[in-house]
Amino acid sequence: MERTCINAENTVFVLLSFEGPDLYSLAGGLGVRITNLASTLANSGFETHLFFVGDPARKGHEISCGGKLHYHRWCQWISRYHPNGVYQGEEGKLNDFKGSIPGFVVNDIVKPAEKNGKLVVVLGEEWHTTEAMCNLSELLYDMDLRDRVVMFWNANNTFGFNRIDWRRLADNTTITTVSRYMKQIMQRMGLSPFAIPNGIPSALLNVVDTNAATRLRKSLNADLVLAKVARWDPDKRWHMAVESVARLKSKGIRTRFLARGGMEPHGEEVKHNARSLGLTIREVRAPGNDLKSCMGALASAGEADILDIKFHCSPELLRLIYYASDAVLANSGHEPFGLVGLETMAARGIAFTGGTGEDYAIHLHNSVVLETSDPREIETYVLYFAGHNEIKESIRREARRSAAWFTWEQVVRGLIDKLEYQARLQEVLEVPRLSPVWDSTLTVVQNMEMSYKRG
Repeated sequence: MERTCINAENTVFVLLSFEGPDLYSLAGGLGVRITNLASTLANSGFETHLFFVGDPARKGHEISCGGKLHYHRWCQWISRYHPNGVYQGEEGKLNDFKGSIPGFVVNDIVKPAEKNGKLVVVLGEEWHTTEAMCNLSELLYDMDLRDRVVMFWNANNTFGFNRIDWRRLADNTTITTVSRYMKQIMQRMGLSPFAIPNGIPSALLNVVDTNAATRLRKSLNADLVLAKVARWDPDKRWHMAVESVARLKSKGIRTRFLARGGMEPHGEEVKHNARSLGLTIREVRAPGNDLKSCMGALASAGEADILDIKFHCSPELLRLIYYASDAVLANSGHEPFGLVGLETMAARGIAFTGGTGEDYAIHLHNSVVLETSDPREIETYVLYFAGHNEIKESIRREARRSAAWFTWEQVVRGLIDKLEYQARLQEVLEVPRLSPVWDSTLTVVQNMEMSYKRG
């Protein structure tokens, strides 16, 4: 039977990632990305298998979403000796991952799918999966099954690029990345990746509880509220952010800066710089993980210039913070995509992006796109908006509209389009025939061209 497209009846997805949905496996944006991608595919009806380094205390194989979504928690026998998360014992897990996954995928997924006349799509994420992807591809070649499998490997960042055998990877997979910015970096390396953006769950477009956001804003007792959620990393331009807060304070403007960093040592350097600029800092810890406890902790934090948030921020709390803030500083100097900026826009917040990989950002239409690392740029725009509420409200409206183009449902449609292109190159999908309408249109065009040539 002729197969002209990829759909839930004829295709099985396999996703390979070190990070995943378990708390044990969530170390950054990759875990969020792969979890949302897997659930979107499964909810669209595709049989989806996600392999990740999972919590050693949970089931090795877990099925959900009406039998469509399969979690395969890998390396659990190693993780039992490394309880502190996905990257503890990294090298041992990496060796197990690349050595054992290919055979399992071939025998338990590809062969049954091929027997049932189905195509298999394998998506690998980040440098940890490159060897597994190459080993899988080469095993499929040995078993004369490679043309039945479409394989994409995706770069979310430049981390680990020095550990990748790029020639081998390009020979065995189609390389993709998440933005034009990353595409340009990789083109300079002699690569030609497809650009397929990140996405956000469509639920993030739901209307924010404005009453709760107003209460949060009022409890901070400030003229201006700024926020930043990022790893403590020089690329995130934390110094630029705190220096802009210091400049606002020097003008007598009560500014509260909500800072949610990670565990990285650069945080101490940033806070030392903030204190040297005359800023006060208070660590904020919540007695519980519920929204009420977290909001209460922020409300009772006192008059410090910087509130250093030390508790987990749920998506619900983050949306309130994004909406309540005068600016969310997603001002990175190197940002492959910028999920925080997009999530801010979905909540109708005002994102200040760094102008690198944030393809969704249009300056003064749906966000502020910063051109420099000068803290005066942040200061100037924040003060400008304070006197131009109509522009601020216009940006908030357009921000949410723009974010709607980057839901995972939209992203998956674009992904499938690229997969279908590759599947046609491999001749496992037929090129669809033109409809009679297009046939007749082409005939008219051809006749016009002939008449033109005759003069």
